[in-house]
This record gives sequence, C-alpha cells and structure tokens, in this order.
Amino acid sequence: MKKLGLLVLSLVFIASASFAQVKKTQQGHTNQNKFRQLKDVLATPTSQRTASGAPGKTYTQQKVDYVIDIVLDDENQKITGSETITYHNNSADELSYLWLQLDQNMRASDSKTPDIEQSRIPKGVTKDAYTKNYESAPFDGGFKITSVTNIDGSELSHTINQTMMRINLPKPLASGETFQFSVKWWYIINNHRTQGGRSGYEHFPKDGNNNYVIAQFYPRLCVYDNVEGWQNDQFWGRSEFALEFGDFTVNITTPDDHMLGATGLLLNENEVLTRTQQRRLAQARKSYDKPVVIHTQKEAEKIEKSRSKKTKTWKFFAENVRDYAFATSRKFIWDGMAVDINGRTVMAYSYYSKEANSLYGDHSTRAAAQTLKTYSKYTFDYPYHKAISVDGQMGMEYPMIAFNPGRPNADGTYTDRQKYRMLGTTIHEVGHNFFPMIVNSDERQWTWMDEGLNSFLQMFAQMDYEEGYPLGRGLPKNIVRYMSGDQSRIAPIMSKGDNTYSFGNNAYGKPATALWILRQTIMGPELFDHAFKTYAQRWKFKHPTPADFFRTMEDASAMDLDWFWRGWFYTTDVTDIGIKSVKKFYTKSSTSKDRLDFVEDTSEGAAFTAKDRATSKYFYQVTFDKPGGLVMPIIVEFTYKDGTKDRKTYPAQIWRLSDDQVTKAIYSDKEITNITIDPDLETADVDVTNNSWPKKQENKFNQFKKNIKG
Repeated sequence: MKKLGLLVLSLVFIASASFAQVKKTQQGHTNQNKFRQLKDVLATPTSQRTASGAPGKTYTQQKVDYVIDIVLDDENQKITGSETITYHNNSADELSYLWLQLDQNMRASDSKTPDIEQSRIPKGVTKDAYTKNYESAPFDGGFKITSVTNIDGSELSHTINQTMMRINLPKPLASGETFQFSVKWWYIINNHRTQGGRSGYEHFPKDGNNNYVIAQFYPRLCVYDNVEGWQNDQFWGRSEFALEFGDFTVNITTPDDHMLGATGLLLNENEVLTRTQQRRLAQARKSYDKPVVIHTQKEAEKIEKSRSKKTKTWKFFAENVRDYAFATSRKFIWDGMAVDINGRTVMAYSYYSKEANSLYGDHSTRAAAQTLKTYSKYTFDYPYHKAISVDGQMGMEYPMIAFNPGRPNADGTYTDRQKYRMLGTTIHEVGHNFFPMIVNSDERQWTWMDEGLNSFLQMFAQMDYEEGYPLGRGLPKNIVRYMSGDQSRIAPIMSKGDNTYSFGNNAYGKPATALWILRQTIMGPELFDHAFKTYAQRWKFKHPTPADFFRTMEDASAMDLDWFWRGWFYTTDVTDIGIKSVKKFYTKSSTSKDRLDFVEDTSEGAAFTAKDRATSKYFYQVTFDKPGGLVMPIIVEFTYKDGTKDRKTYPAQIWRLSDDQVTKAIYSDKEITNITIDPDLETADVDVTNNSWPKKQENKFNQFKKNIKG
C-alpha cells in the first residue's frame, strides 16, 4: 500500500507539474510585435490635427504682434527696451491669463539653472578662474522689469516665476478678442565668449570694440495650443523655444558708427546708410553669381578706431515671423548677393569682423545662398526677402538671421578643417529658417523636430555647395559609436532635450541618420522627397507635432512606417543583422522519374562539380539572425565565382513573424563564393563582424568596424 501510495503521489505530482507547464505556456501576453501600429502611442486625431497628418478644418493658432523700441548702450553693455504687445486669441478657449518668456532670467543672480547641474571641486584652477568662480559676485544678467501696464498706462497685475511671467488679465479674453499691454525693461548683456549664452557680445581687447549678437532680448509670448495648452516650460539654457507668429515693428538705437543687420525689412536705408553703401547695396541686389562688398574691411577698420558720441535708429518691419534678433558692431564688414528662388529674388548677406575675413568673405554669403536654394528645393520656396549670416562665434538661429562660428588664422589663411566647420554650421543655422522658423515645432519639447530635420537637409546643401564635400553627422556609419554605447547613457530620440545625455547625437545625429536611411534605403528618394515636401508645405507657418510628421510621411507615400518610428524614435535599440549559417544544396535524380531530390553538400571546396547533379543550378539556404533590437531591411551582396556581383534587398517586413532569425532559399545559375550583408554600411549596423560568409572575411570587417569607431 505504501508503494502504491507513493506511485499515486508521484503520478499526481507529475500531472500537476505537467498541468503547470501547460498553464505556463498558455499564459497570455500583449502584442510586442515590432510591426504593431503606433495607435497606442500617437495622439488621437481631431478636427484640428487629422489622421492624415494635415492640419484640420478647425485648426487655429494664436497671433502676437510687437512694437518694440530698443536702445543699445555700448559703453555699459546694456539694453533698455519697451514694447507694446497685441495678443490675438484665435483659439476657441477663453483665457484668464497670458504667459511670457523671460529667457534672460536664466542669467539672473538668483537663477536656478546652476543649481540643477552637478559640480565637483577641481584639482586646481588658474587664479583668474578662481577669482571668477569663487570670489566674484554672480553675474546679474536677468530682466529688470520696470513696468507692466494696460494700454491706458494703468498697472497690470503680473507674476514672475523664474523665466516665465504670467499676465493676470483684468477680465477673461474671449475667443476672437485681442488684448494690448506694454512692458518696459532693461538688462546687462552677457559676454557670450566668457560667460556663454545664446546671445550676447564679444569683446576685442586690441581695439576695444564689441560685436553684439542679440536675441531673447524682449519678453515674448509663449505658445498656446490644443496640444499642450500653455507651452510654458522653464528655460534651463539647453532646450530652445516655442513661439507664436506675428508682425514686428522694431526700432533699434545704436551708436552712429555701428553697422547693423536684423530680422525684417529695413525701412530707413537713406537715414542709416551712406550713399556709397546704398549704391553698393543696389549692385548686390543684381549680383547672382558672387557677393558684392557693401561696407569694406578698410572702411570698418577706420571706423573701429574712433567712438561716435551720436546715435542713430534703425527701423525694421517683419511680417509673420516667430521671433526677432539683430547683430551690430562698428567692426562689421558687410557683403551680399542675390539669390534666385524660382524667379523671385532673395538676398543673402553676411556681417563679419576683419578677424573672420577671409573665411567669411570667401564662403559665408555663398553658403547662405546655397542653403536657401537647396532647402527650397526639398520643402517650399523661401518666403522671406533675406537671410543673414553673422560672425557671431556661436551657433544660433533666428528668423532671417543666424550667428555662426569660424575664423581663419591671423594671416587670413585657413585649413580645410576650419573651412568645413564654418560651412557646416553656417549652412545648418541658415537652414533653421525653414525648421523651426517657418515649420514652427516646439523646440523645447521635441528638439529633434528642428535639429534633426535640419541636420538631415544640411547634408544635401553641403553636397550642393561643393562636390565631394566631406559629410559627417547624418551618415549611418557615423552614428554607430553612439548607438552601440552604454545604454544607461542613451535616451530615445523622443525625449525632451533637457533630459538627454548626448544632446548632439540624440537631437541632431540620430534623427538625421534615421531620415537618411529612410530616404536612401527604405522609401527611396522619390517617395521620401514627395512625402517630406508634403509635410513641410502642410505645416509651414504652423505648429506641427511628431504625430503630424509621422502620419504625413505615411499618408503621402503609401508606406506603413510605424515599425520604423517605433524602433528608431521611441527606443534605443540598435541594428545588428548577421549571417548565422549558409547551407549548400545540389539536385540529384530521385528513384522517381518525376522527382528531383535536394541534397545538402557538406563537403568543402567546389563540391558541386564533384557531384552527379541533375541540374546546373546552385542552391543555398541562408539563415540571417538579428542580435540587434531594430528591424531593418536585409541588404545582401552576392559575389560569384566569376567575380561578378548581385544585390538583393529583403524588406524589413521579412522579420514580421520571426524577430530573431529568418531563412531564405536562394538559387543561382552561378556558384556563390561570398555573401555580404550591408556592404555599403547603409543601416548603422553596430557589429559588422557577423555580416559575411564565409568567415574568412571577418578580418576585413573588423577593420571596417575599427574605421567606424575611430
């Protein structure tokens, strides 16, 4: 009985274990297929933002008009300003308050920006650095708001929260209504060369002059829309801006001997320019092949030796722009040329000190002109009347004007490295006129939507500017080192810029690479270019979101790309596709007259010739594996015994039913001696050592890998 009891218990145990195993294998799971749709991620379409990715019939956006008066105090590096703002509530909502951005407050003495950064005691510092960092009072560069008033001059209730100011409206602002108010302020300008920043001045000790590149100099309205409500995230210094379109009337008072460039149409040329400058400017407006120097280096050098006690006021009007910036100095050389944009003349200008000549004189305006041509080709005709490149020694962009780095050696010579660094940044910053100055995405939330798209188009402008231009960021092989790095220090592209580890790779390099791969490898130029242009034209002078971009690219191309967006933009997965095995087969006559048998050839060497084959065909069974998380097309190059080659691309959808490995039967009239995956490094494959058969090619690909990572 005991034995029988033990047997019963054993059977029960075995049955229970078997049931548990069956139960375990039958447990359900959610859909983790890499090709599942993005409906669980993207916002639900509305009548404002449609499922096609286009603006809907009820789409609205606010409008903000500014009348601004600015005085630049060159002696004290100070700006004093006043503005009257007209806010148009085009939304369907009633607003009880307005939010303004006070970006200069990031540099206020009580700014929280330094407090969120980690810091450590260094091993040692120079005495100057010690004085600056440990003994000097903090730089107080924030806005000093002297008044906020209703249009009748009465005080207007307001609250300042770091880099944001809330205007408490006297009564709710109904849909369709406007509200006018005024703000007065001043602030001390930062030296952007020693203190950093996205605007400021550069001091030249040899002649005592300053170059001013000024932006974020006025309190400006936040965006209010149906996606975020008020886009009033604090400005911590990295992630940039979200702004409304409007009309700007701006008067800028400077020393009388300054040369100035700014957003908008100059209304009083005859008051601020000499007759000689006006004559040269007229020549530049007819010169389509080369720049005309409007204010020469010799003239600038003469002016920079003295200091005028007089002032003059530059008057501008800018229609339908999202921001305003200017640059001014008595050191500036000025040149310009005309650009033909489909029969309409647009001007490209450069302002630069003698320290930036000859690099700027040789390339700046030409690069700006080429940028307008190339970007117009892939998006829409550049709508503004000019684009300016300024020797600002930073990389920042604003409507019609950009501040760029790059200077030659003291003797005017420059290396290719200096040249291409300057050209790359100039093209990039001028290109920002399209993204986000016109296709007006929220830079603070989705940095990649302007930086990534712009870095992608930058590549085409560079290639158009010079045959053989050495491309860097954006090529798939150049993102491998980042993507294959420490996963704990990598964030998905769809991350807020303030919260990413490797800002340049995350916001610029990886999205540019993704678009390059999408165009060159997955969609093809024709489909991609049409879809990309559709997106740009749908959303110019509007506020797109990532969903609008993703949906438009699919809507205009008839391609389901959800798998691509999910993998490249929402994860940190990598591409790694390899050849797991290759089996060779030959055909042999069967005992049945109507049948041929496939027999695996397990011998080495040219075994097919030694077999009694029934046909002259060669048969191979290739198994591809995918150690990486990204699904991508499999680009295969076959090399034959006679030295010829063929290519075959299997779409990414080959992985739809098996995410780890897939097998393909291949037959050929010629014997295959080598099989290579991704021979031109198109897919950002992080490990190419498994990309070839037979394995004797491994050393070659190891060298490729070293080249990539080097």
